[in-house]
Amino acid sequence: MRALVIALTFSTALIGAPALAQSSPAAPAIGPEDTEKVKQVFVYGDDPCPKSEGDEIVVCARMPDNERYRIPKDLRTDPNDAKVQSWGNRARSLEYVGASGTDSCSPVGAGGFTGCFAQIARAAKEERKAMLGSATWADAVEKARRERLGNLDAESEAIEKDVKAEEAEKQQQTAPKP
Repeated sequence: MRALVIALTFSTALIGAPALAQSSPAAPAIGPEDTEKVKQVFVYGDDPCPKSEGDEIVVCARMPDNERYRIPKDLRTDPNDAKVQSWGNRARSLEYVGASGTDSCSPVGAGGFTGCFAQIARAAKEERKAMLGSATWADAVEKARRERLGNLDAESEAIEKDVKAEEAEKQQQTAPKP
């Protein structure tokens, strides 16, 4: 029992020690005005490193000039790499591993062909969604119709203008000369 009392006393002293150390008046106060300002800059080719202003420190990293307008190397990845694929895409691909039989679109098992249409329809839907955004097929048809009618109107106006010019020319040729 005596050992337990000593251990509790010692642990209480250890827990309170950091609080006592923080309230010590001898410790210097560090405020926002005492912190150093460090500015990290990438410079390319023979560009000069910017000068520091006031109490700031400027650290320059020199890069080759051909990297000036490129995406940083750590951001250049292959979008088809398995490491950068989303969890949903990976789960969707795992959904079809080992699938056979009805609704599988595989040559193995009875009715494997039935899933092929679903697979083609799903791919077409994703392609349309990527192409049109949230628009529907009706919106796409209406847009194409407006573009086609706009082209037809422009063509018909040009043809009408040419016909009127030809008619005016014929009238001038057939008009009696005084």
